[in-house]
Amino acid sequence: MQRRLAAIVHADLAGFTRMMEGAETRTFRHLKSAQIEVWRPAIEASQGRLVGTAGDAMLAEFASAVTAVGAAIDIQERMARFNEALQADQRMMFRIGVHLGEVIIDEEDQNIFGDGVNLAARIQALAEPGGIAVSRAVRDLVELKVEYTFADGGDQQLKNVSRAVQIFHVRHARQAPVGTTTRMVPQITLRFEGPDSAGRKHAFDVALDKLVTQPQGMVIGRSADQCELVVPHATVSRRHARLSLAGEALQVEDLGSTNGTAINGVALAAGAPVALHAGSKLRIGDVDLVIRQV
Repeated sequence: MQRRLAAIVHADLAGFTRMMEGAETRTFRHLKSAQIEVWRPAIEASQGRLVGTAGDAMLAEFASAVTAVGAAIDIQERMARFNEALQADQRMMFRIGVHLGEVIIDEEDQNIFGDGVNLAARIQALAEPGGIAVSRAVRDLVELKVEYTFADGGDQQLKNVSRAVQIFHVRHARQAPVGTTTRMVPQITLRFEGPDSAGRKHAFDVALDKLVTQPQGMVIGRSADQCELVVPHATVSRRHARLSLAGEALQVEDLGSTNGTAINGVALAAGAPVALHAGSKLRIGDVDLVIRQV
């Protein structure tokens, strides 16, 4: 049984189930085109190896963390250009996770296994649609190109991982929060409250002065260990949507959820923040939440 140290890149398509339900043949065609036109050439250009694909997931390995992160950035830049030709609801928004760890190699088919691969997959799930998340081990070894920066995503308790893992998001410099900027936000609390289709009530409160201190925003989802705002319902994804502030305006962004997010009946495209106001109805999966000031 062979082992080696590798930089592992794991990717998954946000909202894949919903896209397949809406247009199976078209989604499959776009996914194959992305693999051929974007993923393979980007990985080969960085001397990496595409280990395999399974549905909407892709796994690659590289000899170093530097080349792995460089390839991940190259892929997302190429995907942005690829998506320009597609309508908003058809765009392929991949989450990418990068981790450095020891892997086990299957000599028969050269597949890779081990904790390193599992961690890369868990980290990928915390990335934003169209974004990249990396482990502390990767961040400590990589110096990014000048137009990119690391944003601390904090310690995360990952599923089936006994220890907390610190992650970092790779962001374009123009998207990075400026730590010295002071933003004055009124001390307003908004209550999100409403029933699911079975009539069970769900609710949570959001204080805007607290939200402004969260540069990554607050995530809504059913996973208590991955979200600040928990909605425990089967139709709500583990990480479903994100609330954030743009100036003093509240906005919501779908994170590639399985069952979608809508405002007043209008479905949101994954990765595209939309303004949210008191009195609006926010639908998260099968749960309808009316927003009011308290």
